[in-house]
Amino acid sequence: MVAVIGDGTVSEGTPTYALAERLGSALVDAGFRVLTGGLGGVMEAASRGGARSAAHRASSVIALLPGHDPEDANPHVDVALATGLGHARNSIVAHADAVIAVGGGAGTLAELAFAWIHRRLVIGFRVPGWSGRLADTRVDNRVRFPSIPDDQVFGVDTPEEAVALLRERLVRYRDARRSDCP
Repeated sequence: MVAVIGDGTVSEGTPTYALAERLGSALVDAGFRVLTGGLGGVMEAASRGGARSAAHRASSVIALLPGHDPEDANPHVDVALATGLGHARNSIVAHADAVIAVGGGAGTLAELAFAWIHRRLVIGFRVPGWSGRLADTRVDNRVRFPSIPDDQVFGVDTPEEAVALLRERLVRYRDARRSDCP
């Protein structure tokens, strides 16, 4: 399961929305499930892309909503879980197997920080917003994994690069979480 996080205010027709939509489709095409916060902007675009994938299944697109009503989910979500946690649900989203950020503001920054703390594989698109600011850098100076010396927010420019990075590194990160000391 791969969390797609980012700017919740981008509109359909913008480059960021189109990028997130292509990312959602590429993830489901590659056999991943897409997890988002279930609302608009990047979350809606990634959900739409996942739902339009030829590999889409009934549980390919999952949303962890901040509110109490599953009906608040965007129309492309297969499974909507209303958490009632507000922004605190960002910590749960960050527990996905990997987290990919597309732009984003303060909420995205919080999710990126939680993903870093929870020792997840973190990928950031080199676009305006927090994903671009943190791409190709470390969130802080801690050594999360002695066995992964190049650990960082891995910067990407295309959905294909993101999927290739997931295929290359996801198992390594999972194994390191199990074996390396936190």
